[in-house]
Formats: sequence, structure tokens, C-alpha cells
Amino acid sequence: MTKIVYSLFFFLLVTQICFGQWYQQNSGTTVTLTEIHFENSLEGWAVGDSGIILNTIDFGSNWSTQTSGTANPLYCVYFTDVNMGWAVGDYGTILNTSNGGTTWNSQISGTSTFLAYVYFTDENTGWAVGGNGTVLETSNGGTNWYSQTSNTSNHLESVYFTDVNTGWVVGYSGTILKTSDGGTFWNSQTSGTYYRLTSVYFTDANTGWAVGEFGTILKTSNGGTNWTLQTSGTYNTFYSIYFTDASTGWTVGSDGKILNTSNGGTDWTSQPSGTSNYLISVCFTDANTGWVAGHNGTILHTTNGGVSFVDDETTQPTEFTLEQNYPNPFNPNTVISYQVPVSSDVTLKVFDILCNEIATLVDEYKPAGSYNVEFTINNLQLSSGVYFYQLKAGSFVEIKKMLLLK
Repeated sequence: MTKIVYSLFFFLLVTQICFGQWYQQNSGTTVTLTEIHFENSLEGWAVGDSGIILNTIDFGSNWSTQTSGTANPLYCVYFTDVNMGWAVGDYGTILNTSNGGTTWNSQISGTSTFLAYVYFTDENTGWAVGGNGTVLETSNGGTNWYSQTSNTSNHLESVYFTDVNTGWVVGYSGTILKTSDGGTFWNSQTSGTYYRLTSVYFTDANTGWAVGEFGTILKTSNGGTNWTLQTSGTYNTFYSIYFTDASTGWTVGSDGKILNTSNGGTDWTSQPSGTSNYLISVCFTDANTGWVAGHNGTILHTTNGGVSFVDDETTQPTEFTLEQNYPNPFNPNTVISYQVPVSSDVTLKVFDILCNEIATLVDEYKPAGSYNVEFTINNLQLSSGVYFYQLKAGSFVEIKKMLLLK
């Protein structure tokens, strides 16, 4: 019997990977989440409006609230290991934890302007950037923060260092600054744009990207001496960019937009996010495993790099299809995808193993298209085991099974 259970689990896991894309996790909040950071594939944090800090220790299946001690909006969170982390936000807020967020303590920033981003190269050395050209630096984990001269009054949005000396900052009006001495001197680089730049990421001292308003994606191959515009194919504003190596990266932005590249940005392709909420932050722990956070408490997760065999945004379905739910096994929520090639009366229902109806997910007339529906067990008294979901569309009927593991 045990062998059968493990075989079923393996089969369902393989199915999950084959059909996986982006699916929504239950953050437990509706406030805007502005940054998400994972230190490994299990442990992560998200921060946002009203001083909220969320933490997960199980891949994002469950998120719990940590006590930040502030109601100020938080804009960024960064950890150097599973214990040591910082969060920054409005009114010069800087918070620090040395125990994974069990307790957060305020640090003195010396400024009242907003701080948009924080980045550390080790547990002692870090920088925070924000309004009116603010750049702060610490060499003792934030016990003391010192102002650096940025030579700009533009708001700064993001900072990234490849080592303790070499770093970049981006911000309003196409601002890009670079330092080669830990920030003692910041030098302006020519971005070629006046659009606001919101995020910067480097994979080594030469190769980096910056993104921003109106679909702007810039790339450099020489440390920022030259920045070239890449073709994003959209006018959406991008708020975050992340690469796992020099070829593979993602950027996210307004109206649920997610783009992915596998060739360093020569080509960017759209991935279906399943939401129109603004997406503000993206983070990956490897080329397959990633998370996105954004408006209305949105947290999205993928275990296959966001790849989908069915692109909801561009492909018109040619046949009735009911996909395997994802993730599977699941707890507490899963996404069921289906396609209808012609307008139809559609019902999508969930049943237990005794054929008792558990939930009606869809019961309405649907135009031709591809659809994603979330099923969550919240407020349902369900035990671990096999359940079934049934799609009826016109004369088409199909049933698939899914596994709930608590």
C-alpha cells in the first residue's frame, strides 16, 4: 500500500512539473506587497504597506505575519542568511533582525526621506537608497549608517553590488550611478533614457540590466560604460528584474505583466500570470523556483520557471481541454486550468472520493478562451486524500483527480 501511495505521489509531482506555470499563494493579506526575498527554496519574507512583514518556512504554502513595530510602509527586505535581515521604508525606516524575523529592531538611519531599497554584500556591509538622491552605507550591520554623496537629487529606486566595492544605483529621470570604491565616489552613467528606472540587477561585474517605465529594459556588457535598449514588446512599467545566470531572467510589472528571457534579453517572452494586479517584486532561488509579489497581497509561485504549454494571452484554443491542477499534491490551494474553443455553458465542480459535491468553482456561460480557477480548502473541513474535479462544457465532460496532503 505504501508503494502505491508513493507511486501516486511521484506521478502527480511529475504531472505538476509538466503543466506548471505561475499560481497564486495565499498571503493572508490584501495590502500591497512591495518586495519578496527568499534565502533558500523554503524560507522567505515579503514586506509592504502598513509595516507588514510576512514569513514562510514551507515554500510559501503558508505565510505568517511578523511584528515589525511600525505602521510605515516598507519597500524592501533583504537577508544575508536565514537569520540576519533588514527592511527599509518610508520616513527613513530601517529595521533589522538577527533571528529570522522573530524580533525586528529599529535602526537609526539619520534621514526622514523614504528608503526604497537595501542591499548587503555580507552581514556587516550594506547600502540603502531612497528619496532626493539619498545613499546610506553601513560597515557594522546597521548599528551606524552614514550618508554618501550621490551627486544627484533624483529619487533613487534600487541598488546592487557585485562585491564590496562595485555597485550601481538607478532612479528617476534615467539615473544610473556606479561606484568602484564602495560608494566613496558615485559616478553618473549614460542610460540613454529619461524614464524612471526602478530596478537593477547584475550577474557579474560586467553584465547587468535595468528596467523601468514604458517597457524600458536596458542591458550592459561592460559594467555600465554603455547601456543598450532591449525590446520588451510592451509599454507596461516594470518594477523588478531578477536573473539566475547571464542568460535566464524575469521582469515583472503593471497589469500582471511577467516577461522571461533565456538568452540574456535578446528576446523577451510574456508569461501568463493569471492576474491583472500590479507585480512589484520578483525573486528566484534557481532557474525553476521563483516568487512574485504585488498589489492586493498577491504572491505568485512557480516551480518550472513560469513556462506554460498553454499561453492564455496569445493562444486561441482549438479543443475542449481540462488540465491537471497545479500544484498537485496541494495544500491549501491549487489552480485548475481549462479551455473552451467555442462559447459554452460551463460548470466546474469538485467532489470527494464518495462523489459528494464539495464545491462549485464555475457555473456560467463562458466565451471561447483559456481560463484559470483557484480552488482553496480554506473554511472547508477536508481531510488528506484523493478528490476529483469535473468539467462540463456543452457535450464535453472530463474528470481528473487531485491529491490533498495536509
